[in-house]
Amino acid sequence: QVQLVESGGGLVQAGGSLRLSCAASGSISSIDAWDWYRQAPGKQRELVAAITSGASTMYADSVKGRFTISRDNAKNTVYLQMNSLKPEDTAVYYCLAKRLGFFYWGQGTQVTVSS
Repeated sequence: QVQLVESGGGLVQAGGSLRLSCAASGSISSIDAWDWYRQAPGKQRELVAAITSGASTMYADSVKGRFTISRDNAKNTVYLQMNSLKPEDTAVYYCLAKRLGFFYWGQGTQVTVSS
């Protein structure tokens, strides 16, 4: 089992920045990849960014150039640096860890961007 705890969400004005963290505990060896998803009210959950064990990254087109995903293996933590935030970035952000074919979700953290 892998337990994930997200933090760093909050209320920010448009143009501002936030850094989300996702700390893992439990059976953390062999985590293959980490994803950040988000879900806005009335919308489906969507993939925002991903990072593999080899540190390859990908981003949704809507966040390219504004968001950066990174990982600190020593701290078993993955981060999502979000800059130039827009009101449309408002959502609950979830961390996902993929390990040996299993998916583990965090509880989510609310990000609200005011115009």
